[in-house]
Amino acid sequence: MEKPTSPTRRRLLTAAAASLATPVIGAAAQPVASRQEGGKFNLWVISDCHVGTDKAASTGIQHGLKGFKPPPVYPETLAEALRQSENGGAFGGPPIAWDIALNLGDYAGFWDAPEDEQGREVVRQYDVLKQHRREQIYNIAGNHDASPYGAPSSQGKEVNWWFRKWADPMGEHTETSGVDPTKRPYPIDGTWERYTFKVGNIRFLMMSDRNDLPYPVGRKPDGGASPAGAVTPETFDWWKRQVESSRDDIIVSCHHHMLRETTVGSGDYEGVSKNADGTYRSGRYHGPDGAPEGASYLYFLGDKPKAQAFETYLAAHPGAVDLWFGGHTHTHPDDVVNGRSHVEQKWGVTFVNCAQLSKFHSYVTCPPMSRHFTFTEGSRLARVRCYLHDDTYAAQGWYPNAERLVELSKPFYRT
Repeated sequence: MEKPTSPTRRRLLTAAAASLATPVIGAAAQPVASRQEGGKFNLWVISDCHVGTDKAASTGIQHGLKGFKPPPVYPETLAEALRQSENGGAFGGPPIAWDIALNLGDYAGFWDAPEDEQGREVVRQYDVLKQHRREQIYNIAGNHDASPYGAPSSQGKEVNWWFRKWADPMGEHTETSGVDPTKRPYPIDGTWERYTFKVGNIRFLMMSDRNDLPYPVGRKPDGGASPAGAVTPETFDWWKRQVESSRDDIIVSCHHHMLRETTVGSGDYEGVSKNADGTYRSGRYHGPDGAPEGASYLYFLGDKPKAQAFETYLAAHPGAVDLWFGGHTHTHPDDVVNGRSHVEQKWGVTFVNCAQLSKFHSYVTCPPMSRHFTFTEGSRLARVRCYLHDDTYAAQGWYPNAERLVELSKPFYRT
């Protein structure tokens, strides 16, 4: 299997070496004269805000200083990022221009089943938006957002009731979520679990994690969020049909998890640590519940472990998808594990780990960050930038070391 960092598979260009107007090397784009050139489409991608745990942990984090307890820090993980996107940050970070945003899941944070208190907190934090509507943010469920199969709190309720009640991508529960589906700038086609929408010739395929399935695929009824990712066979079949019927589109696939061995920390057992007796424990990235081998990637297809259905399809159909966005693994901006960073190419697909807004959820304190993508009319290049939401790692704002240009299969056109 070819490594994702191999020069023959990788078409990542640093921003210093090219601009968005630079023609694609070896395959210059052929613009369509009747379409407008140069217009921008700005996409902001956020993930892993964990509103419950970040708020609870912020009062007790030690920062390595014995006897020092800081005042509450980032108790509004989601709201603070939204404010910064519209007004800039308190430490000099500029505003973030975005037409729409994607939220890739893990609104909830606790290891027990998410409850209404965290749901109300999600809605309250979304309400800080002044220049954008909630409906401009398209979302999917992460593993922490699932309502466990068989749990008392799930009895008599619809599947994955918490996510649908409060995050509500389809606008099924406007009375609790505040989402009005008629106000979406780009209409949705599908269900809460899997849906698609288009912006010009970019087709987004949005797939929620299914951590609500019976343990060990999903979380235990009595608590514990299994980190290994899951989709149903029906979702995978839907994804294949969408890919094969959208060959004229730029295809962006989104799931809370990355695929195996694509980006930082997405390999076997890379999310956990091993004890001397051969058992596994919580590691730098994830806990060992459920399936420690696949703690940091999309591992289950239904109840089949290490299915690699998406990987097998993409290996057989190189370039079938342009981009894969995920989160889940909380890292530092420059982390590299086994040669894999946050932005890598494999099977002709560019994979981008976009996590995390939460600072205090994981076992290692990670700087809150997000990703921003700029698509330009008539160009096959998309600009990828990393935004740091505080100044603990580097200056707040755009982090130049993480900036990339990535090549698309075809030029972007909004109309």
